[in-house]
Amino acid sequence: MYVIRTEARDKLREELKYNSVTTGIHYPIPLHLQPAYNYLGYKRGDFPITEECSKEILSLPMYAELGDEQIEEIVGLFKNHF
Repeated sequence: MYVIRTEARDKLREELKYNSVTTGIHYPIPLHLQPAYNYLGYKRGDFPITEECSKEILSLPMYAELGDEQIEEIVGLFKNHF
């Protein structure tokens, strides 16, 4: 995975999607808030940095077949966004 963090995650994700760039959001719900870990007794606010990060992380495309032209296109979209 190639993960970035930005406060404007959702807007950036929409812009990339509009330009046919697929992204992912891994762990949109922090692990300590996942139902499978309820037995540990953690609640919202116990890990505030983790919770903040879960709202800001975005996984970018990264795979062996990703060509230089595609990479340049994605970089250009980033430059325009930021």
